[in-house]
Amino acid sequence: MTYKVFIDGRSGTTGLKIDERLATRSDVEVMTIPDAARKDPKAKAEYINAADVVFLCLPDAAAKESVALLAPDNSRTRVLDASTAHRVAAGWVYGLPEISAAHRKALEGAQKVAVPGCHASGFILAVAPLVAAGVVPADYPATCHSVTGYTGGGKEMIATYEEPAEGGNKLPDSMLSPRQYALGLAHKHLPEMAALSGLQNKPLFNPIVGPFAQGMLVTVPLLPRLLPGKQDARAIHAVLADHYAGQTFVKVMPFGDDSVLDGGFLPATDCNGTNRAEIFVFGHAEQAQVCVRLDNLGKGASGAAIQCMNIVLGLDEATSLVA
Repeated sequence: MTYKVFIDGRSGTTGLKIDERLATRSDVEVMTIPDAARKDPKAKAEYINAADVVFLCLPDAAAKESVALLAPDNSRTRVLDASTAHRVAAGWVYGLPEISAAHRKALEGAQKVAVPGCHASGFILAVAPLVAAGVVPADYPATCHSVTGYTGGGKEMIATYEEPAEGGNKLPDSMLSPRQYALGLAHKHLPEMAALSGLQNKPLFNPIVGPFAQGMLVTVPLLPRLLPGKQDARAIHAVLADHYAGQTFVKVMPFGDDSVLDGGFLPATDCNGTNRAEIFVFGHAEQAQVCVRLDNLGKGASGAAIQCMNIVLGLDEATSLVA
């Protein structure tokens, strides 16, 4: 069977990557709307309702407008929204199947799927199994810092990093340093981070953008003295390893094995070009931290969207993706 796919926002970073990943598939026909009709609601509605699958790679307001173009009697077209607009909305399935068997089951045949945020994916993968197992209490005062490549900021941020180099100019020193942002502590991923992790409260979240294009490292520190039973780092690792055993795209790396590091360092870029998320646990009896490494444009965006599409359509989840 050939599935008709419409990418609304195809020229954006996520849309381009989805298009790239679908280009090798013989079971997909990507529908191309003429440039002159891209913002015409009537024309767009025709494409949306003619498609088997629609990817929304748009700002939140525009994504909501496109969803409203779905005909009331259309129960066939599957909509996968990569914006923040519907991640905690009623009637939408959150697209991170590794959270639980119930989440994976809900994706099968779902019509409306919210593709997770990149930072949120790392945080939820680290925390949700621990909360579900009672290792981390739901009222735990969680904190998280996440280092990401600049492509996560979209076209405008990409241009600020890449256009000076193309023009023969050097970046200012301030941009050669990792830069913290969203310092008002109201990052748009926070609602899903709390809701899908099982925590009662939003974590204190510190995102950081680095002077590299792609890659992400999400870190959640934990204090065993605040955990029921005072679980140490090795026990935390065991819970995560058991939860993710057999998953195609989420791998828990060996505990205490320095060979998983690069000369003692943990780079953010080693999952680039894949749909893989690697989970590391470091620490001892007094302190622990869970680190999740992923490609912010892969498992953090376009790869996750295609994985969700595959599950929704009843296909092998790894089709056209690299584990």
